[in-house]
Amino acid sequence: MFLRHAEPWIDGSTLGEHLEERGVSRRSFLEFCTEMAVVLGLGSAAAPSVAKALEAQKRPTVIWLEMQECTGCVESVLRTEAPTIGDLVLDVVSLDYSETLMAAAGHAVEKAKADSMARNKGGYVLIVTGSVPTKEDGIYCMVAGRTIREHLEEAAEGAAAIIALGACAHWGSVQAARPNPTGAVGVRDIIKNKPIVNIAGCPPIGDVVTATVVHFLTFGRLPSTDREGRPLFAYGNRIHDDCPRRAHYDAGQYVEHFDDDAARRGWCLYQMGCKGPATYSPCPIIQWNNRTSWPIGAGHPCIGCTEPYFWDTMTPFYRRLPEVGGFGVEERVDTIGASLAVGAAAGVIAHAGMTVLHQIRRRKSMKQVPEHEHPASEEGHNG
Repeated sequence: MFLRHAEPWIDGSTLGEHLEERGVSRRSFLEFCTEMAVVLGLGSAAAPSVAKALEAQKRPTVIWLEMQECTGCVESVLRTEAPTIGDLVLDVVSLDYSETLMAAAGHAVEKAKADSMARNKGGYVLIVTGSVPTKEDGIYCMVAGRTIREHLEEAAEGAAAIIALGACAHWGSVQAARPNPTGAVGVRDIIKNKPIVNIAGCPPIGDVVTATVVHFLTFGRLPSTDREGRPLFAYGNRIHDDCPRRAHYDAGQYVEHFDDDAARRGWCLYQMGCKGPATYSPCPIIQWNNRTSWPIGAGHPCIGCTEPYFWDTMTPFYRRLPEVGGFGVEERVDTIGASLAVGAAAGVIAHAGMTVLHQIRRRKSMKQVPEHEHPASEEGHNG
């Protein structure tokens, strides 16, 4: 979408003005806005509204903290397809602090971060990757002589919103797995007074991050979330519901061994430990690497990495989940109909039984009422 030559962002200019200076066509910009509107679940008709809101934006400030992590989440976002991380960070937002991406180091960048947070207090977006150690006063992760928890609490105080990026920032991930020697927790366990969205996954899909930032710039707030704080536009459905191999699951057609004939034919990976029936993720829809593939598409079972505590709850990764019920696509109609008929008959019998029981109880209660207290309507009827 964006051209590769560098153009400085003029102070006070809007995103629309900057893109025009960069030579970005109106058509390309609208295509990007349409894509984002669709990803956000708004539909393509919302693209003009998204475009209008985005092009009027002044350059927003982002502070990016990295805590206990492997940097995989940063690498994932670096490979987001549209826009690229270089465009997103350098052209759309002002990334004033990021340990992995910045060239400088030491006291100078710590001062730059403090100055940026003071100058943009209440207006910047805080992105956090990695977990927060809490044991031994948090000494397991320190930057510039202070614990990362201190850095997080300081940066969160002036943030307009927080994006907890990846499983580590969501709930602690592998560091929080038993026995959790560092007392690792997620951002929401430390910060209680700021809006937080959890972009779940180990690592998460970069395009979900892009869409979340676009939502914040368009509407001035984070997207709606589920009870785990994950944006519903991305994590509203189970992988099982959108998996292209679902028909094979319903038909009872499973891969039994890696590289067997069933694997080569693309059958269901449930028996190989796939956690898709218990995992909410946009992997089947948005996919990875410029939408070319995703784990199940590449022949590997889902390990449930978008779910809390998956290192403990989803392991062993290659052991299947308990049975997941439901009619198969190859069930005969008369079999399903018979099952429904049995259920309906059971309901009729249960209803009849309850009716009889109610009448018996009513008659007993009437017998306990003295004769002179019977309702007049019943006396007239009996007479």
